[in-house]
Amino acid sequence: MLATAWALTHAPDAHAGGPMVGLAFSANLAADESPPTDRMIIKYRNVPAAAATATAADRATLHRPAQDAAARLGLRMQLLRVGALDTHVMKLERRLAQAEAQRLARDIMASDAGVEYAEPDRILKPMLVPNDTQYGQQWHYYEATGGLNLPMAWDKSTGAADPQVVVAVIDTGYRPHADLVANILPGYDFIIDTLVSNDGNGRDATALDPGDAVLAGECGTGSPAQDRSSWHGTHVSGTIAALTNNGSGVAGVAFGAKIVPVRVLGKCGGYTSDIAAGITWASGGLVTGVPTNPNPARIISMSLGGSGACDATSRDAINGARARGTVVVVAAGNSAANVANFSPASCPGVIAVAATDRGGARAYYSNFGAGVTVAAPGGDMRGNVANGILSTLNSGATAPGSDSYAYYQGTSMATPHVAGVVALMLAKNPALTPDEVATRLKSSARAFPGSCVQCGAGIVDASAAVDAAGGGTPPPPPPSSGNEVEPNNSTATAQVVAPGSTVNGTMASSSDTDYFKVIVPAGRTLTSTLTPNSTSDYDLYVYNSAGTQVARSIRGTGLVDSASVTNTTAAAATYFVRVRYYSGGTGATAGAYALVVN
Repeated sequence: MLATAWALTHAPDAHAGGPMVGLAFSANLAADESPPTDRMIIKYRNVPAAAATATAADRATLHRPAQDAAARLGLRMQLLRVGALDTHVMKLERRLAQAEAQRLARDIMASDAGVEYAEPDRILKPMLVPNDTQYGQQWHYYEATGGLNLPMAWDKSTGAADPQVVVAVIDTGYRPHADLVANILPGYDFIIDTLVSNDGNGRDATALDPGDAVLAGECGTGSPAQDRSSWHGTHVSGTIAALTNNGSGVAGVAFGAKIVPVRVLGKCGGYTSDIAAGITWASGGLVTGVPTNPNPARIISMSLGGSGACDATSRDAINGARARGTVVVVAAGNSAANVANFSPASCPGVIAVAATDRGGARAYYSNFGAGVTVAAPGGDMRGNVANGILSTLNSGATAPGSDSYAYYQGTSMATPHVAGVVALMLAKNPALTPDEVATRLKSSARAFPGSCVQCGAGIVDASAAVDAAGGGTPPPPPPSSGNEVEPNNSTATAQVVAPGSTVNGTMASSSDTDYFKVIVPAGRTLTSTLTPNSTSDYDLYVYNSAGTQVARSIRGTGLVDSASVTNTTAAAATYFVRVRYYSGGTGATAGAYALVVN
């Protein structure tokens, strides 16, 4: 079978430009843990703002239990100021490591029932924002709605590790793009047929892409012309590991990782037998007549496929790669059809990737179905080319030209996003097996902000995936759906729900308001998605434990609202999600809504 690259729409003339978005930092400044701190924050129950002007004697009485807790650690602690939210900022005589500061906070709360909470006054640092000049156009990395949540992930992993994390890109080969080539390791060309290879020979040790443009009829009677070469493998490779923070071009998802290019696609696509050989070689297996790969890949990224269920050849090659510890990531396909009818996306054990648009909904072309594992940004350029995925390319029309950048769309573009995130995960925890990677990738995915039926577990969240990779037990599967339980019209009577829950609720009247209480682990993001019935407008609010609004979404009739907030503290935190009537129907049927908290 001939497989083809899954990029649905090519736009090689759409070169990117324009200013960078956000602050630029020349290095990864933040570590996994906040640095030591010499301050504590204490919030007292039922203490008015006038505490700021209280007498020294009153303050001494108020603070004595906390100061006694510090004294047990051999420390003196004094009030520095009364801060925002009527918190008391306390100064310690020396800095404490985070673990020690957390112990002191717990001791303070245990020592005084009048303390609502105590926590270290953590020192935070700027998240890495690359200084690559076109990073601002890579919405698919950082935008809250449709993006990958990469900046938070980069402060924990860049894909750099010892031994190095290697991603094999099984595709059209690569061009030695200045914004990519330093992350390219030696690859191989597995195309035997010289009509397909377009390089004058069969298999050889260079994976350079000579171009894949074809004339009408060249791929069979009635086949259309492709008047421009796709440079598809170069675009895919740039998404995974383009050089980053180098003051030029674009950024890569796992820019600390390395790419082994494996050329299996040429003119008219590529044969399954060549692709299977590439999978085997890339993962460290033996292929007759070919030298062993000196850099076996932990991840294989395949943005290719064709119609038909998984064939035996592809299945056996993938099973062999997985047995050698390689994670296989495959594009679901661009036929807006069930992935079960496409190979190799339907093969057992692969991570099959659907594509989402800038709004976080299923891209119109993306395949779907029970076989999809997760989704990632693939873009939709119908209305605006800048809503596609920007990466490295070549300017040549048919033969190689100069370095360039372009927007593409397709599940081909979604797949390297996921392969890159897997590289971030394996750099963090190289002991993960392919099945463990898939489990943690799914359990850490975030809910779709738009409509994406049968698109897998959710949109890949790079930061949460890196957290999930870091050892310990993976997050539990989401709880099953449940119904709203009244009364829940105040924070005091809020219905308790777990992250991952779906609640089927009702706006009983125009004065109804529903509260849901969610405990969010340290460092995790709570995303709430409210889907009203088609004739109603209900609004979504999120409050912290102090009752301060921290997020909201107030879209119109029938539109989905979504709001997110990240628990930046070092301990679990309580949030209240509120659904409020604005207009439309009420009652058991006309007032129905669905709320997902994740």
